[in-house]
Amino acid sequence: MISIAKLGFLIAAAATQVLPAFAQSAETFPNQAVRIVVPFSAGSNTDILARAFGSQLEGMWKQAVIIENRPGVAGAASVAKATPDGYTILLTSNGHSIIGSLNQSLNFDPIKDFNGVTQVASMPAVALAPPDGPKSIQELVALAKSKPGQLNYASAGLGSAGNIASELFKQVAGINLVHVPHRGTPEGNMSILRGDTSIFFTFYNASGDLVDSGKVLALAVTSPKRMPVLPNVPTMQEAGYPTFDFDGWFGVLAPAGTPKPIIAKLNKDFATVLADAEQKKRFSALGVELVGSTPEAFDKLIAYDAERFGKIFKPVAK
Repeated sequence: MISIAKLGFLIAAAATQVLPAFAQSAETFPNQAVRIVVPFSAGSNTDILARAFGSQLEGMWKQAVIIENRPGVAGAASVAKATPDGYTILLTSNGHSIIGSLNQSLNFDPIKDFNGVTQVASMPAVALAPPDGPKSIQELVALAKSKPGQLNYASAGLGSAGNIASELFKQVAGINLVHVPHRGTPEGNMSILRGDTSIFFTFYNASGDLVDSGKVLALAVTSPKRMPVLPNVPTMQEAGYPTFDFDGWFGVLAPAGTPKPIIAKLNKDFATVLADAEQKKRFSALGVELVGSTPEAFDKLIAYDAERFGKIFKPVAK
């Protein structure tokens, strides 16, 4: 029979062996391909960021970085249920925070089943309209009020950043717009080009070429100040909605239970990418600010948005 003293010694010895194992795994991570799941279609804002970061991470890690587009809840679910070892991570938008409000029968928890790694970007949305549509936010609101429930808005999918911005817009403007979800930003752009929808909250990095070429109209931006790339487009505050507060964030999540040393390694390596001068210059020209954070700060941001925007979407979910 093993004595209590000897048993305690064995437990302590085992614990000292586990700690170096975690440290070693972080030091050697990654030693195989890393999969970044994007819950939107190719060409979407999230996809653009993932591919830019993935290319640079491949050079740093000397391992393949696979970008997997899995639009919708299925993308987040696949990561929530993945092995928590850092080799499958999610790059998503602030729409992730309201998945639980939009889907009452999820088989995973969008907050508890993930660990934050880092925020990677912050970007204001741009409200687009067809070239023959209303020429300002004020005109659009007036038209919507004269035809309640007859105008619609496009989004890159239910729960996307544009979906959140549009529902917030409906609330502060007191209008009724019908949601027309698409698979991603490219499809949303096409709906505005064709005139199938009346407004589309999207981002300059994925739709700016349409604005610059005059193929669509930019009615307003959601930033507190005008965007340098769109100096003639007013802010939502200037358009008469001072309480409209929306900033689209994008960030990286890992499955809950991923070892903290691995989270720390991912956070550190993404921080290196985000600090790269060429990356900053490239995305700044597209109206995107690369922004890092600690894992803890990112977890708090997601929880804050889940509480704030969940109140708007609960009626939609019922």
